[in-house]
Amino acid sequence: MDKNIIHIKSINQLLGGSGFGKATHPLVAIIDTANIAFGEEMLGLRISSDLYSIALKDSSCGLDYGRKPYDFNEGVLFFSAPKQVFTVTKVQKLNDVKGWMLYFHPDLIRNTKLASIIDNYTFFNYEINEALHLSEKEQYVLNNIVNLIENEINERIDNHSQQVLVSNIELILSYSQRFYERQFNTRSAQNTDVVSKVEKLLKNYYKTHELIETGQPSIEYLAGECHLSPNYLSDLLSKETGRSAKEHINDFLIKKAKHLLLSSNNSISGIAYSLGFNYPHYFGRLFKKKTGKTPQEFRQLN
Repeated sequence: MDKNIIHIKSINQLLGGSGFGKATHPLVAIIDTANIAFGEEMLGLRISSDLYSIALKDSSCGLDYGRKPYDFNEGVLFFSAPKQVFTVTKVQKLNDVKGWMLYFHPDLIRNTKLASIIDNYTFFNYEINEALHLSEKEQYVLNNIVNLIENEINERIDNHSQQVLVSNIELILSYSQRFYERQFNTRSAQNTDVVSKVEKLLKNYYKTHELIETGQPSIEYLAGECHLSPNYLSDLLSKETGRSAKEHINDFLIKKAKHLLLSSNNSISGIAYSLGFNYPHYFGRLFKKKTGKTPQEFRQLN
């Protein structure tokens, strides 16, 4: 770990280091953002943690997450997974920001259903400009769940504590998934523009790149060109077209492969290399999966 980064390993370290005292639960905590302050001496400070976090805030909170600054004038919900890095970018006084931050350690969900599906909540790896903008009604729903979690944290730990806490966190994530779907729907026009741009990017990539040297276009390449995170782009495409970013790339590859198989006498291996496949059998496997035929069978039947 970079020595210029503060690495937070536990809930107790998070609260103690922030001046909030000892945790009432060792694996989960809720912080009122009105009680958070960053002085000038903290500017440029980078912070990483082993914790998951979900946060609702009403305005700029003076942090950089990845490449994008948090800078909104309304309620937004954002998420972070362990090992992500935050940077303090501006002074923040007490009561500057209204909202809450929910932190939980991976050990809280270990051996639970949530542990096996948490990677499905891809918004933990979105960029900050892809944060979830909430209506007042949506904020009300989430605030009520957070109040239940806070009440449980302040209760004495018993045999039901983990189940109650994890169930409520999973409920927040389920609602967030629903609210993100609403956000994708309300941004349908902009999303359609992104779908068109992805198609143009793929066509241009095959016109201007020597795929034998550069390889196939990656999801990261497409996302970067669209100024989106890979997970957000893939989720957007899935919502708009029913096909993920990887499926868009593969479908385009198969379309190009069909053209080359029927319009040239190049060997199957040569076509595979020209499409950016390092190994021809990978090409053959993908082609058969998509068409039901091997490249050779497709060429012979057509």
